[in-house]
Amino acid sequence: MRLDDLDERIVRALAEDARRSYADIGAEVGLSAPAVKRRVDRLRDSGAITGFTVQVDPAALGWSTEAFVEIYCRGRTSPEDIHDALVRFPEVASASTVTGEADAVVQVFASDVRHFERVLEKIAGESFVERTKSVLVLSPLLRRYSAGSPT
Repeated sequence: MRLDDLDERIVRALAEDARRSYADIGAEVGLSAPAVKRRVDRLRDSGAITGFTVQVDPAALGWSTEAFVEIYCRGRTSPEDIHDALVRFPEVASASTVTGEADAVVQVFASDVRHFERVLEKIAGESFVERTKSVLVLSPLLRRYSAGSPT
């Protein structure tokens, strides 16, 4: 499903604050609250909106160390195999296959450097992992969690 301009504006408003009322969103995009609700219901039914969630600062949960880990795989490792291994680690916030030398890049949150080191050792110990390369995040400079096309 391709989103039209109104749908994109509604999705962007929900991405900024999913607790906003349909009336508030409607006032912003020029629709009534019932019209916004119908569009949101249609977007959910079509799968364009997959759910509503809360964003939590990992540091508030005690996860103050962030790192990115490049994974280099042995032979022909499928994305599904990488996913199935990494999904077991609660410290893994995201994982993506990538172009370039590495096969995947993984974002990891841990309580401290020692915790990160233990997680890294477990990831490196997966049967398909040939080697890893990691970097610790010093200061996040920009994070965007909104949806829709860049304006």
